[in-house]
Amino acid sequence: MKLRPLRWLRQPSAKQSTAQKEELQVVHNHMIKDMQKRFSDSPVKILLLGTAESGKTTIFKQMRILHINGFTDDERRDRIPEIYQNIHDSIHQLVLQMSLLGLDFGSCTSERSADYILSLPGGAPEYMNEEYCDHVMTLWNDVGIRACYDRSNEFPLLDSAKYFLDNFVRISDCEYIPSTEDILHSRKITTGISQITFRVPVPKSLGGGEQEFRMYDVGGQRDQRNKWIQVFEGIQAVLFLVSCSEFDQNLREDPNQNRLEEALKLFRRVWQNRFLASAGLIVFINKYDIMERKIRAGKHIVDYFPEYEEFCKRPQQDNCFDECDWTKMFIKQKLVDITQEPFKRHSRNNSDLITSERECYYHFTVATDTRCIREVFSDVQKMILSENMAGSGLF
Repeated sequence: MKLRPLRWLRQPSAKQSTAQKEELQVVHNHMIKDMQKRFSDSPVKILLLGTAESGKTTIFKQMRILHINGFTDDERRDRIPEIYQNIHDSIHQLVLQMSLLGLDFGSCTSERSADYILSLPGGAPEYMNEEYCDHVMTLWNDVGIRACYDRSNEFPLLDSAKYFLDNFVRISDCEYIPSTEDILHSRKITTGISQITFRVPVPKSLGGGEQEFRMYDVGGQRDQRNKWIQVFEGIQAVLFLVSCSEFDQNLREDPNQNRLEEALKLFRRVWQNRFLASAGLIVFINKYDIMERKIRAGKHIVDYFPEYEEFCKRPQQDNCFDECDWTKMFIKQKLVDITQEPFKRHSRNNSDLITSERECYYHFTVATDTRCIREVFSDVQKMILSENMAGSGLF
């Protein structure tokens, strides 16, 4: 909620007596505190947007960890079926892709384990029995399956597949309780709209006290985006997530559409959306850890975005020391270019070509890294509060 600036409250002038100055200053400070309180009583609404699997729900979980004391043991146990399903989906997909990619298993034992996995129904087992565990471990240690994993950009596979399969022995224990890291890596398709409310301390420089935040998470799949408009009203900030690791992958729902290209198109639509024109926009360029691993493994963004080659001919960018740095800067520049494009803003009588004057803020993030998100969200929180208070005439 924007408050009316305090221009009408005159500041003490040089001609006034000391007593008059002090009296006016007291009134001025009182009014400032009163309006700060009214401002802090109104929740700041943040909307998470981005394509599917960009990390929105992981950010949502991080807010709970950072501001609502995390998860109870019962809530952790409730996540076990979801984690089991992630493991089952991952190993099943790897086995399924072996023949499609023309790859061979490393042993007859692995072939038998593959037949066993394919014979199971789509759902994960309710508990990790010894037979199932042996087959999963045999497959994950197979050279053919590892070769298949190295080509996982060619088919849909969870980003967390390696994490869960590397930790399979621990997870399959009968007394297993998911760790916070396990929960952050788990994935379940978001449908509908989720909301979380939390309070954070306000820095003294911004008036002190506490501020309530309400964060909304929505599904990023194409068939879920028509629901987004339901939460546009009253939104003060949009956190838009772009997975920079997906430069070499295609959409699950459209195998011919590059995921990063889809994210850029969606960002353009959000940036130009008239219902979000007054909202602050912050971009999390997410999963740069996975992007770096891909580049070190021999993947190159230039194979999917030929214009990257020309971008690298520019004068040396600050802090660009290797291909990973250049790739991050290239993706960021793609987003910056979109914010500088003129676009049509339709009114009742005409259609004007305009350029948005609002700012967009960029952060490189790893959504599963709590320390990283704590630091980044602290900056985001201060930025949102500063801009809102400045727009209210408080600072």
